[in-house]
Amino acid sequence: MIIKVLGPGCEKCKSLEDSINAAVKEAGVAAVVEMVEDNKEIEKYKVKSTPALVIDEKVVSAGKQLSAQEVKTLF
Repeated sequence: MIIKVLGPGCEKCKSLEDSINAAVKEAGVAAVVEMVEDNKEIEKYKVKSTPALVIDEKVVSAGKQLSAQEVKTLF
């Protein structure tokens, strides 16, 4: 599974990345977590707000700070 956090590298983006890493560890799933901070790359996903969460190239959340538990429900 490939998981991407889209955003400018702000505190909310880093917090979402922490939640994702905790969720991956708790769920015991194999995943690669990437931060995407490049505006041109973010624009490709057509998200209107960040941080955005992309799982296997599908946008599953945008503009929300999710807990590890909430992230696990999206796997």
